[in-house]
Amino acid sequence: QVQLVESGGGLVQAGGSLRLSCAASVRIFSIYHLGWYRQTPGKQRELVATITSGGATNYADSVKGRFTISKDNAKNTVYLQMNSLKPEDTAVYYCNAYRLDGMRSYDYWGQGTQVTVSS
Repeated sequence: QVQLVESGGGLVQAGGSLRLSCAASVRIFSIYHLGWYRQTPGKQRELVATITSGGATNYADSVKGRFTISKDNAKNTVYLQMNSLKPEDTAVYYCNAYRLDGMRSYDYWGQGTQVTVSS
């Protein structure tokens, strides 16, 4: 069983920065696609950024140019650097690891970390 543990959330003023980290309990990042998602009360969880096992990245339009996803396979850790934060970035941020192996999929989520951006 894979466990993902996020850290780095907190309260920051608009325009500030935070870096989220997500550590896995086992070495999976070289073969899993990784992502950061966020959710606010009453809304569906939305994609923020993803990074494939090969290192290709993808971002939601709302965070392009402000957020950067990266990973360190040796440390089993994926990061989300968030700059120029806005109040609308306030959410619980979740780390995800996903892999499709033939007909079977492996999908793991962290417990979430709260990010609050004050205006």
